[in-house]
Amino acid sequence: MHFYQNERIALFIDGANLYATAKSLGFDIDYKRLLALFRQKGQLVRALYYTALAEDQEYSSIRPLIDWLDYNGFTMVTKPTKEFTDASGRRKVKGNMDIELSVDAMRLADNLDHIVLFSGDGDFRSLVAALQQKGKRVSVVSTLQTQPPMVADELRRQADQFVDLADLEQLICRDPAARTAREGGRSFGGSSRGGYGARTEPASFQENDDLSEEV
Repeated sequence: MHFYQNERIALFIDGANLYATAKSLGFDIDYKRLLALFRQKGQLVRALYYTALAEDQEYSSIRPLIDWLDYNGFTMVTKPTKEFTDASGRRKVKGNMDIELSVDAMRLADNLDHIVLFSGDGDFRSLVAALQQKGKRVSVVSTLQTQPPMVADELRRQADQFVDLADLEQLICRDPAARTAREGGRSFGGSSRGGYGARTEPASFQENDDLSEEV
């Protein structure tokens, strides 16, 4: 993983995609350690986390994670999910954040040197190309260590640098013992001590932005 110390860096995290990638590799992400790692790599300008929320629910399993990140150095970008019924009568939940992430990346690009995209979604290839045309370096963080790989080949080829999340495990993983103790004895509230694990992302957003379930 190559960065220049004088680079202005921003992290753009596709929350659902990163959750699915970490889960497929079998570890939880400590977001405090993740932030610290990239602060060491250069001048970290911003870390943005994108996820959709089911606002009609009294309690969302992702809400504690969002609150923690919001108080601990991340910029949260959320929007409500949309439900609709397709032609076959199946209820679908739509929560795609690609447009929001792409618009923000292009808007902030003039103040950045290096964009780090945490996603393997091939739809971001055009965004990466557009950022490169503006003279920006783009790194993509996902993994090839699963079957099938979590990163689209066209996205990996377009990036200036591909970083396999598996190679970062020892640097950003969450201590399982600490997680067990916290889950067993403490609230998930906004304490700034320790990191927060990726598995807080609800199961309904594990793999795809457009999801469906039987009614």
